[in-house]
Amino acid sequence: MPYRVDEIDKRILYYLTADARDTSAPMIAEEMDVTAGTIRNRINQLEEHGLITGYHANVEYERVEDRLVNLYICTAPVADRGRLAKQVLTITGVVNVRQLMAGRRNLHVTGVGTDTQSLSRIASDISDLGLEIEEESILQWEATQPYEPFGPENGSAGSSIADFVSLTGGAEVIEVSVAGHAAIAGKTLSEADDDGTLPSESLVVGIERDDEVLTPKGDTEILPGDIVTLFLPEEASAAVLDAFSGSKEPVA
Repeated sequence: MPYRVDEIDKRILYYLTADARDTSAPMIAEEMDVTAGTIRNRINQLEEHGLITGYHANVEYERVEDRLVNLYICTAPVADRGRLAKQVLTITGVVNVRQLMAGRRNLHVTGVGTDTQSLSRIASDISDLGLEIEEESILQWEATQPYEPFGPENGSAGSSIADFVSLTGGAEVIEVSVAGHAAIAGKTLSEADDDGTLPSESLVVGIERDDEVLTPKGDTEILPGDIVTLFLPEEASAAVLDAFSGSKEPVA
């Protein structure tokens, strides 16, 4: 079953792309109103499902003994494209390969050399594999930044909604994080139901806490940082979000 990416996962990907080294689980957790343990567990899941494949340093090779960085734009036979992309990575000096879904110019290879002679050697090794080099240029500058739609909206903290699915018949499944000042925080489900904090027409179907998924019962206490999955009619959404986010205004 494919892993379903929610808003918490997207925010994790955003911050790790921006600065994986100096971003901690508590930093992301504070913004998303969840626990640091939940963030660490989500990172493990993203790694296990192949959405995060590694953490890499951005090296300015040009500043290391005046090395040269060269981009080779190559064409590989479509049927052999995947195999050749892996073989290119075995060439000494090659640091990056990008495979494109195209008939020509479908492999972009980045190589690092000490001088033009070493770059020529890389080009020769690439050609020996059966790749046609269409173009090559010295790479002057490159930058990477996180995918903005995964980040905080307008630079502010995200809403309490972690995931949302609209069902037929006017029902919804909402995954929502519990803010520290939320009306429901510290109450059991029975207490929240009795005092009207949780609308009676809503149904709590799951609670994620750190690396556990709890089966909700009447005596289950809702804690700040929990991620709660609810099944509810569409018209109850605003009231439920108020209870979990602590906001008097509906969270969009």
